[in-house]
Amino acid sequence: KDSDADDAVEQLFLVVVAIDFGTTSSGYAYSFTKEPECIHVMRRWEGGDPGVSNQKTPTTILLTPERKFHSFGYAARDFYHDLDPTESKHWLYFEKFKMKLHTTGNLTMETELTAANGKKVKALEIFAYALQFFKEQALKELSDQGGSDFENTEVRWVITVPAIWKQPAKQFMRQAAYKAGMASPENPEQLIIALEPEAASIYCRKLRLHQMIDLSSRAPVNGYSPSDTIGTGFTQAKEHVRRNRQSRTFMVENVIGEIWSELEEGSDRYIVVDSGGGTVDMTVHQIRLPEGHLKELYKATGGPYGSLGVDYEFEKLLCKIFGEDFIEQFKIKRPAAWVDLMIAFESRKRAAAPDRTNPLNITLPFSFIDYYKKFRGHSVEHALRKSNVDFVKWSSQGMLRMSPDAMNALFKPTIDQIVQHLSDVFDKPEVTNVKFLFLVGGFAESPLLQQAVQSAFGSRCRVIIPQDVGLTILKGAVLFGLDPAVIKVRRSPLTYGVGVLNRFVEGKHPAEKLLIKDGTRWCTDVFDKFISADQSVALGETVTRSYTPAKPSQLVIVINIYSSEQDNVSFITEAGVKKCGTLRLDLTGTDASVPNRREIKTLMQFGDTEIKAMAIDVATSKSVKVGIDFLNY
Repeated sequence: KDSDADDAVEQLFLVVVAIDFGTTSSGYAYSFTKEPECIHVMRRWEGGDPGVSNQKTPTTILLTPERKFHSFGYAARDFYHDLDPTESKHWLYFEKFKMKLHTTGNLTMETELTAANGKKVKALEIFAYALQFFKEQALKELSDQGGSDFENTEVRWVITVPAIWKQPAKQFMRQAAYKAGMASPENPEQLIIALEPEAASIYCRKLRLHQMIDLSSRAPVNGYSPSDTIGTGFTQAKEHVRRNRQSRTFMVENVIGEIWSELEEGSDRYIVVDSGGGTVDMTVHQIRLPEGHLKELYKATGGPYGSLGVDYEFEKLLCKIFGEDFIEQFKIKRPAAWVDLMIAFESRKRAAAPDRTNPLNITLPFSFIDYYKKFRGHSVEHALRKSNVDFVKWSSQGMLRMSPDAMNALFKPTIDQIVQHLSDVFDKPEVTNVKFLFLVGGFAESPLLQQAVQSAFGSRCRVIIPQDVGLTILKGAVLFGLDPAVIKVRRSPLTYGVGVLNRFVEGKHPAEKLLIKDGTRWCTDVFDKFISADQSVALGETVTRSYTPAKPSQLVIVINIYSSEQDNVSFITEAGVKKCGTLRLDLTGTDASVPNRREIKTLMQFGDTEIKAMAIDVATSKSVKVGIDFLNY
């Protein structure tokens, strides 16, 4: 598509709204296409937590006992919390549910999520409710600001997902957005799926020196000496942000930031590590100056190493002290108190730092202490005394006292996985000359993670943290919505292809694949490769194949798509090759008086954040309806 036609499409949208739908917290930001240098972050949410900055809201959702949407975010959490326990067990409360899309191997439209009370609801409904909530909030804010009702048709929506998500999860998000009324199958361009580390990378290109904290510089940063940087530089930077918080509008200059002048054109790379609540994923980019276009150099990698891992370690610690049987029961019988306990842990988790010396106190909810005594017949204090867990004591004020070492130990498994994964990426031949490492996402606020990354990689590259690190992805997603063509080259995460019949060649093809049809010798199950894993694909580049219906009367051609993590695949029956979707060509409505052998030319695009397809009937040059489906096949 030439860019002029594209610009015409862009003009239809007055505003781009990006939703950062996170595992632990979510938010939105927007920018008017007429003034793309201003990014507005959503208005403040009521009901924040102590010790947690309030720009995003927790990704929690509450449904009534009749399974209707009730509330989202702090409102959902507080309402659920204030319900009487006899009532609350009928209400459906969901948190941290986004991870289900990453961990479910065979995701479908029917996949279910489990609420805190153990009841199940279709995941698609929950995601659609959440997106609909953001849609309504954003439209309301835009209408209040503009003084007149803002129509959904005037908005281009952007939803962020982890780059390591497989195709079905991305398609699931798109389906949920259609259900929420953001866009429709007839108008798919109204919604763009953005990849989280890519969005962060787009924003990092624009950073000016005063907008970041360089962990590696021995020189003072923002006027602070290096020993202060990890802790106080951040606090002072935060103070500065807090003072300007009222405006909520961020200016993005129409230039590429100064640090890029140090990059050598064509050879220097940078890594963006997006560490969030659920996943950590990273991308390796090269910047092409002066326009600042980006090229991906190695396929996105990562895994479930988000800050949830720290919560999980805390839960394991509680099980060790109080017994797994008790914790399981407590979660089911007193779900609201469990949520309370995890909120108390959250604010202490944020106080953990490498040089901390005083203990961290975590308040145990009264019902925890009470229920434990009923359950075991002895006190919480007794349990702590007789458990052989070092560094965790009972304080007379009814709190768990954790030494800094005990807290740091909860972070260790997760941080070790992140550092290990990064080391593996640094060892890849494609990943040489890395000049900068940008640490972004909510978990990047953790001084423990900052220190671990700095000490492991500080000698290889400069480790840089944008100041408002939790909002980096949100702002980058807005920039991506304004100009989706900024990332010119990506790498395919998997090898994709289809199964075909080829002429049988003696000596080349195995005998068990021989099929004789009408006297012709065919080899079955041959893998016809569209694209290889880690192959680079330019935006808009297409893979073309022609298909012919078996019979002239055939109205639908359905072709199975297979994928593999290996590059060299010869047959679809090989180990590691999985059927992952279907390509469906709809031949109804095309002229039947065309010649007997119709040829349908199919063009597939692998260079975007989602796989797309289009098809043309060669004889008539008319376009054929085509669907590419990774969810319902």
